[in-house]
Amino acid sequence: MIMLHELVDFISGFDGINDKRALEEKTREQFQLVKDGRALYYSPDFAIRFCKAKADVFSNCVLSLSKLKSYDNIPVIVCVVTPQKNYLHLANTTFLDKISHSSKQLRMDNIRGTFLGTNIIRRIDKLENSPENFETLFALHQNYTFEENLERLVAATHEIVPKGKKVDVSMADVQDSVERAVTFSRSNDYIDLQNDLDSRVEKFKNEILVAACIEDVKTRGDIIEYIIAGEDTQLRERIFESLFSKTGYAAPLNQHQLGDFTKIYKDYHTETDIKTKILALPSNPKGFNIDKILEFLSQGNTVFMLFLVGIDYRTKTIVTKLISMFQETLIDTIIIQEHWAGRNSRGVSQFNGGVVKRIILEEGNVINQDKARAFLERIVAL
Repeated sequence: MIMLHELVDFISGFDGINDKRALEEKTREQFQLVKDGRALYYSPDFAIRFCKAKADVFSNCVLSLSKLKSYDNIPVIVCVVTPQKNYLHLANTTFLDKISHSSKQLRMDNIRGTFLGTNIIRRIDKLENSPENFETLFALHQNYTFEENLERLVAATHEIVPKGKKVDVSMADVQDSVERAVTFSRSNDYIDLQNDLDSRVEKFKNEILVAACIEDVKTRGDIIEYIIAGEDTQLRERIFESLFSKTGYAAPLNQHQLGDFTKIYKDYHTETDIKTKILALPSNPKGFNIDKILEFLSQGNTVFMLFLVGIDYRTKTIVTKLISMFQETLIDTIIIQEHWAGRNSRGVSQFNGGVVKRIILEEGNVINQDKARAFLERIVAL
């Protein structure tokens, strides 16, 4: 992200230039950018599209979806050149609400259409789509494939009636899950769950460290989670073979389940979601589907936990932490992606990578019950 910081400083230094072509040329020379087609400039670190407008919010065409697909794995930036200031926004597929122009034939198997300036989402939960949040936002984007975002964009563009619907839950039933999380966290069952998961990490430590070197965030997470919690031993062996042969990864299928690891105790039905964090890299782990979590918590004996796996592949160390989803620092900083509610749901959550790292290294499983209940009220109301 160093190059991105340099770009932001460079562009802001020309606030008021009010000349798109001049700013394009200066930026191209400064960062040795290559031009792709009529409008897009790129380097290995980012792609950028310059647009001239009277104000930051504008309705002009920006870029075709097919062109965006080619660069969606690096930050794609739109620079809006206005008379007073140059505004910068991320425009990867995660940050689009729909495809607006010439998109009647847009389908999963037919990528067509162009997005407009008004289709760029300017705020995701508490995060403005602006340079000070670019690192956090792009880390968020890396958890989603182009195909996942395409499915959402196709549905939003054509106003397709989604398959599911928001779950109807009793607030009282959901609120009971807070006290249940507290009692579980103080029980011997919590210690048993932690020991079970820690023993799995220790058993497959070498394989986890090898998998930690996978560059693709989603593939890396899926593989490590399966190494720890997967039930198909033959698939795990195929994953191990692919890791050490380096001939392509035998990634497990995404089952879209709430948790990665289920364990039933006398008084508790636990689901644990495994979240990996490469301690030296910025990343925002994907959270949970809000409707699924509410439906689960409304049941009488359920507990949802997070098993955080912090990996430092330089020192070959792994640090773990088992926490409740209501851990105080975590719920204070959860990001809610409501634009995914286009699927007729309350949306999905995202965890702040810096917070996850801090919890792994410094904090414990502290639950503030008042904050937890307030969080539940917030997501039920979505």
